[in-house]
Amino acid sequence: MTADIHPRPVAAPIAVLGAGSWGTALAIHLARAGHEVLLWGNEPEHIELLARHRQNRQFLPDVDFPASLQLTASLEQALASPSWILLAIPSHAYRPFLKANKQLFSGEVGVAWASKGLEQGSGKLLHQVIAEELPQCRETAVMSGPTFAKEVAINLPTALTVASTSEAFSKQISDDLHSGRFRVYLSRDLTGVELGGAVKNVLAIAAGAADGLGFGANTRAALITRGLAEMMRLGEAMGGRRETFMGLAGMGDLILTCTDDQSRNRRTGLLMALGKTLDQVHEEIGQAIEGIKTAKEVVSLARQYDVEVPICEQVYRVIYQGCAIEEAVHTLLSRKSSQETV
Repeated sequence: MTADIHPRPVAAPIAVLGAGSWGTALAIHLARAGHEVLLWGNEPEHIELLARHRQNRQFLPDVDFPASLQLTASLEQALASPSWILLAIPSHAYRPFLKANKQLFSGEVGVAWASKGLEQGSGKLLHQVIAEELPQCRETAVMSGPTFAKEVAINLPTALTVASTSEAFSKQISDDLHSGRFRVYLSRDLTGVELGGAVKNVLAIAAGAADGLGFGANTRAALITRGLAEMMRLGEAMGGRRETFMGLAGMGDLILTCTDDQSRNRRTGLLMALGKTLDQVHEEIGQAIEGIKTAKEVVSLARQYDVEVPICEQVYRVIYQGCAIEEAVHTLLSRKSSQETV
Protein backbone atom coordinates (compact mmCIF):
# COMPACT_ATOMS: atom_id res chain seq x y z
CA MET A 1 0.00 0.00 0.00
CA THR A 2 1.03 3.61 -0.38
CA ALA A 3 1.40 5.80 2.69
CA ASP A 4 -1.40 8.11 1.52
CA ILE A 5 -4.68 6.25 1.66
CA HIS A 6 -6.72 9.13 0.19
CA PRO A 7 -5.68 12.30 -1.60
CA ARG A 8 -5.26 15.27 0.69
CA PRO A 9 -8.36 17.49 0.92
CA VAL A 10 -8.16 20.87 -0.78
CA ALA A 11 -9.13 22.79 2.38
CA ALA A 12 -6.56 22.82 5.19
CA PRO A 13 -7.63 19.91 7.39
CA ILE A 14 -7.53 19.51 11.13
CA ALA A 15 -4.83 16.90 11.74
CA VAL A 16 -5.79 14.33 14.39
CA LEU A 17 -2.80 12.25 15.45
CA GLY A 18 -3.78 8.92 16.98
CA ALA A 19 -6.29 6.47 15.50
CA GLY A 20 -7.36 4.78 18.72
CA SER A 21 -10.88 5.08 20.09
CA TRP A 22 -10.58 8.68 21.33
CA GLY A 23 -8.69 10.07 18.36
CA THR A 24 -11.11 8.41 15.96
CA ALA A 25 -14.14 9.66 17.89
CA LEU A 26 -12.87 13.24 17.86
CA ALA A 27 -12.02 12.99 14.16
CA ILE A 28 -15.55 11.74 13.44
CA HIS A 29 -17.07 14.56 15.48
CA LEU A 30 -14.97 17.28 13.84
CA ALA A 31 -15.80 15.94 10.38
CA ARG A 32 -19.48 15.68 11.26
CA ALA A 33 -19.32 19.33 12.40
CA GLY A 34 -18.35 20.30 8.85
CA HIS A 35 -14.54 20.30 8.86
CA GLU A 36 -11.99 18.57 6.70
CA VAL A 37 -10.13 16.13 8.96
CA LEU A 38 -7.01 14.05 8.36
CA LEU A 39 -6.65 11.17 10.83
CA TRP A 40 -3.16 9.71 11.24
CA GLY A 41 -2.17 6.42 12.80
CA ASN A 42 1.25 4.84 13.16
CA GLU A 43 0.21 1.37 11.92
CA PRO A 44 -0.27 1.35 8.12
CA GLU A 45 -2.26 -1.89 8.22
CA HIS A 46 -4.71 -0.41 10.73
CA ILE A 47 -5.12 2.78 8.67
CA GLU A 48 -5.69 0.70 5.54
CA LEU A 49 -8.50 -1.18 7.30
CA LEU A 50 -10.08 2.09 8.47
CA ALA A 51 -9.92 3.45 4.93
CA ARG A 52 -11.38 0.28 3.43
CA HIS A 53 -14.27 -0.09 5.88
CA ARG A 54 -14.82 3.63 6.56
CA GLN A 55 -15.17 2.60 10.20
CA ASN A 56 -12.89 1.86 13.12
CA ARG A 57 -14.29 -1.61 13.69
CA GLN A 58 -11.74 -2.41 16.39
CA PHE A 59 -12.70 0.44 18.73
CA LEU A 60 -15.92 2.02 17.40
CA PRO A 61 -17.82 -0.60 15.42
CA ASP A 62 -20.84 0.46 13.37
CA VAL A 63 -19.92 4.16 13.37
CA ASP A 64 -19.43 5.32 9.79
CA PHE A 65 -16.84 7.95 8.88
CA PRO A 66 -18.17 11.20 7.38
CA ALA A 67 -16.97 11.87 3.84
CA SER A 68 -14.73 14.74 5.00
CA LEU A 69 -12.71 12.42 7.27
CA GLN A 70 -9.67 11.16 5.39
CA LEU A 71 -6.88 8.88 6.58
CA THR A 72 -3.14 8.64 6.27
CA ALA A 73 -0.26 6.61 7.61
CA SER A 74 2.17 9.38 6.62
CA LEU A 75 2.96 11.78 9.44
CA GLU A 76 4.63 14.08 6.93
CA GLN A 77 1.35 14.35 5.02
CA ALA A 78 -0.70 14.85 8.17
CA LEU A 79 1.52 17.72 9.32
CA ALA A 80 2.19 19.29 5.93
CA SER A 81 -0.19 22.24 6.38
CA PRO A 82 -3.03 21.58 8.82
CA SER A 83 -5.27 24.29 10.22
CA TRP A 84 -4.41 22.96 13.69
CA ILE A 85 -3.16 19.73 15.26
CA LEU A 86 -4.92 17.52 17.80
CA LEU A 87 -2.82 14.93 19.63
CA ALA A 88 -4.67 11.83 20.84
CA ILE A 89 -1.84 9.42 21.58
CA PRO A 90 -1.16 7.76 24.98
CA SER A 91 0.40 10.18 27.45
CA HIS A 92 3.46 7.98 28.07
CA ALA A 93 4.38 8.26 24.36
CA TYR A 94 4.41 12.06 24.16
CA ARG A 95 8.06 12.87 24.70
CA PRO A 96 9.51 10.14 22.45
CA PHE A 97 6.97 10.94 19.73
CA LEU A 98 7.58 14.69 19.86
CA LYS A 99 11.33 14.31 20.15
CA ALA A 100 11.43 12.10 17.06
CA ASN A 101 9.15 14.32 14.98
CA LYS A 102 9.60 17.88 16.26
CA GLN A 103 10.92 19.07 12.90
CA LEU A 104 7.48 18.41 11.36
CA PHE A 105 5.66 20.79 13.71
CA SER A 106 5.41 24.34 12.43
CA GLY A 107 5.45 27.16 14.94
CA GLU A 108 2.65 28.78 12.95
CA VAL A 109 0.16 25.99 13.70
CA GLY A 110 -1.59 25.53 17.04
CA VAL A 111 -1.24 22.22 18.90
CA ALA A 112 -3.95 20.80 21.15
CA TRP A 113 -4.08 17.48 22.97
CA ALA A 114 -6.84 15.28 24.33
CA SER A 115 -4.74 12.72 26.22
CA LYS A 116 -4.91 12.30 29.99
CA GLY A 117 -1.94 11.36 32.12
CA LEU A 118 1.46 12.36 33.47
CA GLU A 119 4.90 11.73 32.04
CA GLN A 120 6.41 8.57 33.44
CA GLY A 121 9.44 9.15 35.63
CA SER A 122 9.11 12.92 35.91
CA GLY A 123 5.43 13.41 36.76
CA LYS A 124 5.38 16.37 34.36
CA LEU A 125 2.10 17.57 32.92
CA LEU A 126 1.73 17.22 29.17
CA HIS A 127 1.82 20.98 28.57
CA GLN A 128 5.27 21.00 30.20
CA VAL A 129 6.47 18.17 27.97
CA ILE A 130 5.13 19.92 24.87
CA ALA A 131 6.75 23.23 25.86
CA GLU A 132 10.10 21.48 26.24
CA GLU A 133 9.93 19.47 23.02
CA LEU A 134 8.04 21.93 20.78
CA PRO A 135 9.24 25.37 21.89
CA GLN A 136 8.40 26.71 18.44
CA CYS A 137 4.69 26.08 19.01
CA ARG A 138 3.38 29.13 20.84
CA GLU A 139 -0.33 28.33 20.67
CA THR A 140 -1.20 25.23 22.71
CA ALA A 141 -4.31 23.92 24.42
CA VAL A 142 -5.65 20.92 26.32
CA MET A 143 -9.16 19.51 26.12
CA SER A 144 -10.54 17.35 28.91
CA GLY A 145 -13.77 16.44 30.62
CA PRO A 146 -16.35 13.68 31.08
CA THR A 147 -16.15 12.13 27.63
CA PHE A 148 -16.39 8.52 26.54
CA ALA A 149 -15.23 7.98 22.97
CA LYS A 150 -18.22 5.88 21.91
CA GLU A 151 -20.75 8.46 23.08
CA VAL A 152 -18.95 11.26 21.22
CA ALA A 153 -18.74 9.07 18.11
CA ILE A 154 -22.48 8.38 18.07
CA ASN A 155 -23.28 12.04 18.74
CA LEU A 156 -24.71 11.87 22.24
CA PRO A 157 -24.76 15.22 24.11
CA THR A 158 -21.30 16.02 25.50
CA ALA A 159 -19.49 18.90 27.21
CA LEU A 160 -15.80 19.40 27.92
CA THR A 161 -13.28 22.06 28.87
CA VAL A 162 -10.61 23.57 26.62
CA ALA A 163 -7.77 25.30 28.46
CA SER A 164 -5.23 27.54 26.78
CA THR A 165 -3.26 30.69 27.47
CA SER A 166 -4.20 31.81 23.94
CA GLU A 167 -7.72 33.18 23.80
CA ALA A 168 -7.71 33.10 20.00
CA PHE A 169 -6.63 29.46 19.80
CA SER A 170 -9.08 28.28 22.45
CA LYS A 171 -11.88 30.06 20.58
CA GLN A 172 -10.81 28.44 17.31
CA ILE A 173 -10.97 24.99 18.92
CA SER A 174 -14.28 25.80 20.58
CA ASP A 175 -15.80 27.00 17.31
CA ASP A 176 -14.58 23.92 15.43
CA LEU A 177 -15.86 21.49 18.09
CA HIS A 178 -19.18 23.22 18.64
CA SER A 179 -22.31 21.53 17.41
CA GLY A 180 -25.88 21.17 18.59
CA ARG A 181 -24.85 18.30 20.85
CA PHE A 182 -21.30 19.29 21.81
CA ARG A 183 -20.59 22.21 24.15
CA VAL A 184 -17.18 23.62 25.05
CA TYR A 185 -16.29 25.64 28.16
CA LEU A 186 -13.11 27.72 28.12
CA SER A 187 -10.41 27.99 30.79
CA ARG A 188 -6.88 29.31 31.21
CA ASP A 189 -5.97 26.74 33.87
CA LEU A 190 -3.93 24.13 31.98
CA THR A 191 -2.49 22.72 35.21
CA GLY A 192 -5.89 22.13 36.81
CA VAL A 193 -7.49 20.69 33.68
CA GLU A 194 -4.60 18.30 33.02
CA LEU A 195 -4.19 17.18 36.62
CA GLY A 196 -7.90 16.51 37.00
CA GLY A 197 -7.84 14.32 33.91
CA ALA A 198 -4.87 12.37 35.24
CA VAL A 199 -5.78 11.85 38.90
CA LYS A 200 -9.34 10.73 38.18
CA ASN A 201 -7.98 7.63 36.44
CA VAL A 202 -6.23 6.51 39.63
CA LEU A 203 -9.34 7.12 41.70
CA ALA A 204 -11.46 5.18 39.19
CA ILE A 205 -9.31 2.11 39.82
CA ALA A 206 -10.13 2.45 43.53
CA ALA A 207 -13.85 2.87 42.82
CA GLY A 208 -13.85 -0.16 40.54
CA ALA A 209 -12.05 -2.27 43.13
CA ALA A 210 -14.55 -1.27 45.83
CA ASP A 211 -17.46 -2.24 43.61
CA GLY A 212 -15.71 -5.48 42.69
CA LEU A 213 -15.51 -6.31 46.38
CA GLY A 214 -19.23 -5.65 46.72
CA PHE A 215 -18.90 -2.61 48.98
CA GLY A 216 -21.92 -0.82 47.51
CA ALA A 217 -23.07 2.69 46.68
CA ASN A 218 -22.17 4.25 50.04
CA THR A 219 -18.51 3.32 49.60
CA ARG A 220 -18.47 4.48 45.97
CA ALA A 221 -19.89 7.89 46.92
CA ALA A 222 -17.35 8.27 49.74
CA LEU A 223 -14.45 7.35 47.45
CA ILE A 224 -15.55 9.86 44.82
CA THR A 225 -16.01 12.65 47.37
CA ARG A 226 -12.76 12.07 49.25
CA GLY A 227 -10.98 11.42 45.96
CA LEU A 228 -12.06 14.84 44.78
CA ALA A 229 -10.55 16.27 47.96
CA GLU A 230 -7.23 14.58 47.13
CA MET A 231 -7.36 15.95 43.59
CA MET A 232 -8.03 19.47 44.86
CA ARG A 233 -5.27 19.38 47.51
CA LEU A 234 -2.64 18.26 45.04
CA GLY A 235 -3.95 20.48 42.27
CA GLU A 236 -3.93 23.65 44.34
CA ALA A 237 -0.44 22.85 45.63
CA MET A 238 0.73 22.60 42.00
CA GLY A 239 -0.89 25.89 41.01
CA GLY A 240 -4.27 24.72 39.73
CA ARG A 241 -7.44 26.65 40.51
CA ARG A 242 -10.02 25.28 42.94
CA GLU A 243 -12.92 26.07 40.61
CA THR A 244 -11.37 23.93 37.88
CA PHE A 245 -11.64 20.83 40.05
CA MET A 246 -15.31 21.54 40.75
CA GLY A 247 -16.02 21.66 37.02
CA LEU A 248 -16.14 19.31 34.04
CA ALA A 249 -12.41 18.52 33.99
CA GLY A 250 -12.41 17.68 37.70
CA MET A 251 -15.58 16.51 39.40
CA GLY A 252 -17.41 15.83 36.13
CA ASP A 253 -14.74 13.53 34.74
CA LEU A 254 -14.23 11.90 38.15
CA ILE A 255 -17.91 10.98 38.49
CA LEU A 256 -18.04 9.62 34.95
CA THR A 257 -14.92 7.50 35.25
CA CYS A 258 -15.76 6.10 38.68
CA THR A 259 -19.32 5.07 37.91
CA ASP A 260 -19.55 3.70 34.37
CA ASP A 261 -18.04 0.49 33.04
CA GLN A 262 -17.05 2.16 29.78
CA SER A 263 -14.10 3.41 31.86
CA ARG A 264 -11.03 1.24 31.34
CA ASN A 265 -9.66 2.34 34.72
CA ARG A 266 -12.84 1.44 36.60
CA ARG A 267 -12.89 -1.96 34.86
CA THR A 268 -9.25 -2.42 35.90
CA GLY A 269 -10.23 -2.09 39.55
CA LEU A 270 -13.17 -4.45 39.08
CA LEU A 271 -10.97 -7.11 37.49
CA MET A 272 -8.25 -6.75 40.11
CA ALA A 273 -10.85 -7.20 42.85
CA LEU A 274 -11.83 -10.46 41.15
CA GLY A 275 -8.25 -11.69 41.47
CA LYS A 276 -6.99 -10.96 37.96
CA THR A 277 -3.29 -10.14 37.55
CA LEU A 278 -2.20 -6.95 35.82
CA ASP A 279 -1.15 -8.97 32.78
CA GLN A 280 -4.61 -10.51 32.62
CA VAL A 281 -6.22 -7.10 33.06
CA HIS A 282 -4.19 -5.62 30.19
CA GLU A 283 -5.06 -8.56 27.96
CA GLU A 284 -8.78 -8.33 28.70
CA ILE A 285 -9.07 -4.56 28.30
CA GLY A 286 -6.82 -4.38 25.24
CA GLN A 287 -6.10 -0.63 25.40
CA ALA A 288 -3.89 1.72 27.40
CA ILE A 289 -4.86 1.95 31.09
CA GLU A 290 -3.55 5.37 32.06
CA GLY A 291 -4.36 5.06 35.77
CA ILE A 292 -1.82 2.27 36.29
CA LYS A 293 1.11 4.41 35.18
CA THR A 294 -0.34 7.58 36.67
CA ALA A 295 -0.67 6.13 40.19
CA LYS A 296 3.10 6.10 40.66
CA GLU A 297 3.48 9.69 39.45
CA VAL A 298 0.60 11.03 41.55
CA VAL A 299 2.06 9.54 44.73
CA SER A 300 5.49 10.92 43.85
CA LEU A 301 4.06 14.40 43.25
CA ALA A 302 2.08 14.25 46.49
CA ARG A 303 5.26 13.51 48.42
CA GLN A 304 7.09 16.26 46.58
CA TYR A 305 4.39 18.82 47.47
CA ASP A 306 3.77 17.35 50.96
CA VAL A 307 0.12 16.59 50.25
CA GLU A 308 -1.90 13.66 51.60
CA VAL A 309 -3.51 11.41 48.95
CA PRO A 310 -4.47 8.29 50.93
CA ILE A 311 -6.71 6.73 48.25
CA CYS A 312 -4.13 7.17 45.49
CA GLU A 313 -1.47 5.88 47.90
CA GLN A 314 -3.35 2.62 48.40
CA VAL A 315 -3.91 2.18 44.65
CA TYR A 316 -0.16 2.60 44.24
CA ARG A 317 0.52 -0.01 46.96
CA VAL A 318 -1.78 -2.54 45.32
CA ILE A 319 -0.29 -2.06 41.85
CA TYR A 320 3.40 -1.63 42.66
CA GLN A 321 4.00 -3.15 46.10
CA GLY A 322 1.89 -6.29 45.97
CA CYS A 323 -0.51 -5.10 48.66
CA ALA A 324 -3.75 -7.10 48.80
CA ILE A 325 -6.83 -5.05 47.95
CA GLU A 326 -8.46 -6.06 51.24
CA GLU A 327 -5.43 -4.79 53.16
CA ALA A 328 -5.51 -1.49 51.27
CA VAL A 329 -9.17 -1.05 52.15
CA HIS A 330 -8.47 -1.84 55.81
CA THR A 331 -5.67 0.75 55.83
CA LEU A 332 -8.04 3.42 54.51
CA LEU A 333 -10.81 2.54 56.96
CA SER A 334 -8.48 2.46 59.95
CA ARG A 335 -7.26 6.02 59.44
CA LYS A 336 -8.00 8.32 62.35
CA SER A 337 -11.13 10.45 62.18
CA SER A 338 -10.52 14.05 61.16
CA GLN A 339 -12.28 17.23 60.15
CA GLU A 340 -13.72 17.07 56.63
CA THR A 341 -11.51 19.49 54.75
CA VAL A 342 -9.83 19.53 51.38
